[in-house]
Amino acid sequence: MTEVASALRDAAQRLAAVSDTARLDAELLMAHALGVERQALLLDPTRFAVPDRFAQLVAFRMEHQPIAYILGYRDFWTIRIGVGPGVLIPRPDSETLIEAAVSHFGSTGPARILDLGTGPGTLLFAALSEWPDARGVGVDASATALDYAKANARALGMEERTKLLPGDWGSGLDGQFDLILCNPPYIAESEALMPDVADHEPPGALFAGADGLDDYRRIIPDLPRLLAPGGAAILEIGATQHMLVRQLAEAAGFAVACTRDLGGRDRALKLTRP
Repeated sequence: MTEVASALRDAAQRLAAVSDTARLDAELLMAHALGVERQALLLDPTRFAVPDRFAQLVAFRMEHQPIAYILGYRDFWTIRIGVGPGVLIPRPDSETLIEAAVSHFGSTGPARILDLGTGPGTLLFAALSEWPDARGVGVDASATALDYAKANARALGMEERTKLLPGDWGSGLDGQFDLILCNPPYIAESEALMPDVADHEPPGALFAGADGLDDYRRIIPDLPRLLAPGGAAILEIGATQHMLVRQLAEAAGFAVACTRDLGGRDRALKLTRP
């Protein structure tokens, strides 16, 4: 067994105590320490020696630091999103919103995109990568999140197509948008979370009152004035919130369709004008 292979095995065994993806975590940390992509590491691990920094990165993960914060990025859809402390880490489940948008618009795509609660720009930049002629606006109440979003816009070459604004959901926005994306906080305050999330990610991006619906109650009534005719607003929901959020959307005059994530859970509600 090579030195790198042995170090990966040992690290994966240790990380199993804190992670459900211990082997993947070990491989990502090793690749990061080496300054290469994971695929290059796996293709020929014998090319490399174990860097001194690897042990420190494993120690960080053993303290429940999120792997994305340690790496400084999370791959999402077809792009890489820079992240760090103070911003919500992109989840694969959120790609369901982009899938629903692609299904609605096809290759023609929306002309104007709005991402409410953009965080580091996850949904906005994924959508802009899908439709190169579109332009987008991202809004977030967090200055830290907007700083990451601005850095990501530069890294992805999307600065000229993007406007990033501080704000409170849709308040103060003018004009209408063909596609509105939103992944609001939707976790009930009493819900227990894993230490990786609870101890590190920003509570304001996670929790939304006693039932997790506080922000939907604010966002949905404001969507009719922001959504252009023929457009779609697509909201992420918790796996058990479909009917509750649907009721809020239908009360605001929307037709509602649900898309499930790869795990078969209700994940994205598409709101359109009947």
